[in-house]
Amino acid sequence: MVSKQRILIVDDDNNIAELISLYLLKECFETLIVNDGESVLPAMETFAPNLILLDIMLPGMDGYQVCREVRAKYTLPIIMLSAKGEVFDKVLGLELGADDYIEKPFDSKELVARAKAVLRRYKPAMTVPENSNDKYVEYADLTINLTNYSVVYMGRTVEMPPKELELLYFLASSPNHVFTREQLLDQIWGYEYIGDTRTVDVHIKRLREKIKDHGNWKITTIWGIGYKFEVRS
Repeated sequence: MVSKQRILIVDDDNNIAELISLYLLKECFETLIVNDGESVLPAMETFAPNLILLDIMLPGMDGYQVCREVRAKYTLPIIMLSAKGEVFDKVLGLELGADDYIEKPFDSKELVARAKAVLRRYKPAMTVPENSNDKYVEYADLTINLTNYSVVYMGRTVEMPPKELELLYFLASSPNHVFTREQLLDQIWGYEYIGDTRTVDVHIKRLREKIKDHGNWKITTIWGIGYKFEVRS
């Protein structure tokens, strides 16, 4: 029997949290509700969720700080929930490691659809049989392995969320090919993703913070168009 995927709901409004849980239970997810940020890391250990739905406005430790702490230890996807709809708030959430951002009030069907979309995109690391062919690209001082979701840069392993790694792998798999933001959004996030191209820019920024330009390669911005993984001959 396939085990149910587990979703941790973090919201100080228990009525909203219970309503979200009801929607998800109907879709055969297993849920756990916590009402404050301090309870999240202990819940990570006991509940081991596949996804976190994280409200920003929490008592004590807010959702931004929770996101930072979770990202420091885990790579599971995070969807932020907030009544704040300003671009700044959305970008900040994405920069801190959130995978998606949903404004309150939200439609229950949209919430469930986005949760399913994020979980479909997330592929945890797995052991590869000996007769399998690893999917990886390798350059000087950089190896990106999509099979076991690992990146080795300058001789050390770099931790990054799944979509950052998928974006880097996709670009590096087609060196010197220019992709528009829309193409990258469709390829990495999928046609069902309800978002804008700023998501791509935020993830490129995070990649550049972790993977610096090399003498033989770099991630290049093509102004007004998109990005490419530039390889120098």
